[in-house]
Amino acid sequence: MVKNNDLNNSDKNTEKIILDAAKKVFLVKGFDGARMQEIADEAGINKALVHYYFRSKENLFDAIFKEAFQQFMPQVAEIVSSEEPLIRIIEKFSDMYTRMLLNNPHLPMFILHEINRNPEQLAEKFRSFGVKPEQLVQVFQKKCSQENYRVIDPRHLIVNLLGLCIFPFVARPIIQKLIFNNNSSEYNKFLESRKKEVAEFIINAISIKK
Repeated sequence: MVKNNDLNNSDKNTEKIILDAAKKVFLVKGFDGARMQEIADEAGINKALVHYYFRSKENLFDAIFKEAFQQFMPQVAEIVSSEEPLIRIIEKFSDMYTRMLLNNPHLPMFILHEINRNPEQLAEKFRSFGVKPEQLVQVFQKKCSQENYRVIDPRHLIVNLLGLCIFPFVARPIIQKLIFNNNSSEYNKFLESRKKEVAEFIINAISIKK
């Protein structure tokens, strides 16, 4: 007799296989270029089974998107609510955000695609994951004032931090080819080093020069 727990575990394993396959296909083909049949082939299962679990390509990416940000957002919330100095908050955010992008290299292009296709829906997705930019604005504003950093609109600080982290992932095809001679291994090392470099760049930019 098959127990319900066994069935649930089987379902979870199948879902994970499909999601892992979808990540690979999305990374190579992009969201628009990916096909459910290609995802099924990559997963080594029948296309009907992919449709059974996820119904559509949009649902598949929603699941991938949700998985990544549900792991990331609690970490951000913990940092933002901490009493650590601004430099440590920026360092930790840069490290976690870059690591999340390294683990999910398909996400940046999907986000750009969604910005053009349906920005309102994308904004709602972020809110549903607990994204609270107003909280980050308040924290940055308070920390800059308390710790004697240069006065700056905290919204610029947030956009600069996000942009410096994500741009090398979005522009990887051209940067890797032009600057790194298409050496993917060297480019991956470069991306790893961005965790520290971005934080140092931001802190230097807002530090009051003596």
